[in-house]
Amino acid sequence: MVSGTPEGPETPKPPKCREILGTIPRTGPRSWRRNPIVKRRTAIPRPRPQAGRPVRLAALAAWAALAVTATGCGAPGPEGPPPVVLISIDTLRADRLPAYGYGGVETPAIDALAAAGLVFERAFSHSPLTLPAHASLLTGLLPPDHGVRSNVGYKLAGERLPSLARRLGELGYATGAAVSSFVLRRETGMDEGFDFFEDRIDLGAEPGAAGLQRRGPATLAAARPWLESVAGRPFFLFFHIYEPHTPYDPPEPFRSRYPRAYDGEVAAADAVVGELVAELSRLGVYDRSLVVLTSDHGEGLGEHGEDEHGVFLYRESLEIPLIVKLPGVARAGERVPGPAQLADVAPTVLEVAGAGAAEGLAGESLLALPRPGRRVFAETFYPRFYFGWSELFAVFDGRFHLIESPEPELYDLDADPFQERNLAGSEPRRLAELRRTLRGLDLAPEPPAPADVEAWEKLAALGYVGHGQVTAEGELPAPAGQAALLAELKVALAAAAAGRTAEAAAGLEAILASSPRMLAAWEELGRARERLGRPREALAAYERAIELADTAPHLRLAAARLAAGLGRLDEARAHAQAALAWDEAAARVALAQIALLAGDAGAAEREARAALAARRPNTPALIALAQAAMARGRAEEALALVDEAAAEAGGEGVPRLELLRANLLARAGRPLEAEAALEREIERFPAATAAYLRLAALVAGRGDAEGAAAVLDRMVAAVPEPEAYAAAVRALRRLGLSASARRFLESGLQRFPDSPELAAATSPGRDRRPVRDGQDG
Repeated sequence: MVSGTPEGPETPKPPKCREILGTIPRTGPRSWRRNPIVKRRTAIPRPRPQAGRPVRLAALAAWAALAVTATGCGAPGPEGPPPVVLISIDTLRADRLPAYGYGGVETPAIDALAAAGLVFERAFSHSPLTLPAHASLLTGLLPPDHGVRSNVGYKLAGERLPSLARRLGELGYATGAAVSSFVLRRETGMDEGFDFFEDRIDLGAEPGAAGLQRRGPATLAAARPWLESVAGRPFFLFFHIYEPHTPYDPPEPFRSRYPRAYDGEVAAADAVVGELVAELSRLGVYDRSLVVLTSDHGEGLGEHGEDEHGVFLYRESLEIPLIVKLPGVARAGERVPGPAQLADVAPTVLEVAGAGAAEGLAGESLLALPRPGRRVFAETFYPRFYFGWSELFAVFDGRFHLIESPEPELYDLDADPFQERNLAGSEPRRLAELRRTLRGLDLAPEPPAPADVEAWEKLAALGYVGHGQVTAEGELPAPAGQAALLAELKVALAAAAAGRTAEAAAGLEAILASSPRMLAAWEELGRARERLGRPREALAAYERAIELADTAPHLRLAAARLAAGLGRLDEARAHAQAALAWDEAAARVALAQIALLAGDAGAAEREARAALAARRPNTPALIALAQAAMARGRAEEALALVDEAAAEAGGEGVPRLELLRANLLARAGRPLEAEAALEREIERFPAATAAYLRLAALVAGRGDAEGAAAVLDRMVAAVPEPEAYAAAVRALRRLGLSASARRFLESGLQRFPDSPELAAATSPGRDRRPVRDGQDG
């Protein structure tokens, strides 16, 4: 295991628990550590003797005498085993906390925990990704051992790898968890061993959350009833909050207080920690609790060319806070130089809870640190799976940091905390010594399982770029040499998010010219070309992505949708059928849509019913079934299915659902109700051009030509793209409103003079495309 000394003389045995708990917190001169954020030297004072110290030490000795028995530190005291609270603050860099020397934010709650417990000055994660890191946190194992190597395509196999929650449950603990992100949902196996696992997110309650994350106060509110119900017995609470993960959107007063949004999110996370501690105090359990505060990984914040996390293994992505408040006042204020690791948390908790030494774990009790010769392992397969670059491995020994790749890097963290001077060429013996640590690990991952389309879409909404799994063989480029491309990708994605789609497409094309295996860029280029109204080119981009990741069903289904729209139904059907093995429910819906385009409403109905049998709830399948009923002339049945789909979706808006309702209402001779449905569609999805076009047709149908033009004015304002102007021109010509069509054409050409879409629209003879009925409007 990595935590041991690979070679050399035997290391001293750690002290006994009785010795550890009886240790007086160390005092002495200030230690200095350079803070990579503020780029100045920051003093981190060690605790000094204070007035009244003998009373504190007497209390420490009394607790130690009561708590420590021959079985270990965690043997039950007079009040039984201690409550255990494990707090994970997602994406929190250690050097963005005052407890680690940062002066740019106030975190009174975390400061109080640090003063009451042990602060591990150099603690590291095993992965810069949420799911693998938390798998290590809750099992005490390294990623090669627990098998979770990325956020998607892996599941924690709890029966084979009993989690911390299961082990504590066997000791009689009540076990509960409340998490704040879709990434840690129960389907990933993170609920293993928990009696109570709260991962529900109120769709629509958090603006911008898209049902994928929730703010810390909401997670605490969800956990509070369970916490109150178990306060009178030993309990384990795993509490996860998503601040300060992107998008950085701190609530007030932190938004106004801090110029850096990340710092505002850190302050907001601290406020939640303060609320949780206050709740524990109110319940009368805080003083006797073991409280561990940590993070899953850090954040790039622009250093080494990475804004967020996942690609690189530099310290800004891996160095995390780790604070342990023991029951009572044991070792309060002590600082431990490390190195420590996430996998150490589980054996520490088990020891303090009375389970004794944990066998078979990569981690060891934090109470035995520091220990000479320790090494910590980290990895990331994110570059391989999503960009076609090499995976990375890292080894820390407390001072030196190896990053293993086709271009290895070695840094002296004491002399070079910013990791600017690669010593791999000048320190061959040190490089070889750290590399030996990797020899005992089975580093090759199991291939990621294909994820369903919904999972891919939600990970995309959370900001994870590249949503397939590249099947790459042979030597791949080192990620460090691709930092410039990563920056270019960021610029292109920002342009796409800002609606500058043509700029985004051009940037992505430039990236792919030099990095043709970058799956993320091919997928985003397909989306950009779709928005530009270039379906053939978009399909080509998706097909290139499929060559790189042929087990990604969302890419297959995107290709199926585009091929169907181009009338290439056999090709569309082949793509959809290829996705059946990985996401039958979504693939059946696609096959139903293809059948509708082929004029086979019976086949569409059969496929939609098969999709419903494969997965419920399944709103898209209900919509497809409604379309099939409409195609067969069963309007009332279709409307009832639309109502059922809307009820199933709840507060989450479903694209094109109200558009379908509008078409049904219009066919039933209820145009005003149809217009109201279209307005609802536009309100929920302002870029829904099909809804504007259908609404303009209805308004013109009741003789309001100016009103129809006004609807299309709203459309081009919401979707300022050449294709939107061209669609407005075509629609107005079909409605016989040539003067308004001419105005839109002139306006569009003035704004987009080189647009081929608008150039084509200058010829009225090319404007014969009908607005499709049904889901597409």
